Amino acid sequence: MNEVSQDGEPAMGERDDEIDHPDAYARLGALMSRLHVYGLETVLQRRKLIVINPKAPGCCDDVPRRADTITCKPREDDGERLWFVTSWGEPIAEASHIVDAALMVATTLGAPTSEGCGGE
Repeated sequence: MNEVSQDGEPAMGERDDEIDHPDAYARLGALMSRLHVYGLETVLQRRKLIVINPKAPGCCDDVPRRADTITCKPREDDGERLWFVTSWGEPIAEASHIVDAALMVATTLGAPTSEGCGGE
């Protein structure tokens, strides 16, 4: 278990996979903007992007709407390039491929993807 500083963040000595990549937050922000095209709700936090489909029912009472938490981290088997990753650890798309990643997330969450694509 990692130590936590007074502000609730991991203290020195944290694992390498928990250290923020300098571009991760900006990439998550770009993904957040693109996901709005599909009518998805988002909450951007320091290390993650929570994505909710307000029109799709969830799996149970504890999860009333379909959602996922996306992170952005280097992918070891792809030369340490940044990738978006699902909450269950599945790679979505390289973080430089915002449109592709947004389409994958929207599809996974059951959002309509045929409208509002701006000709892309």
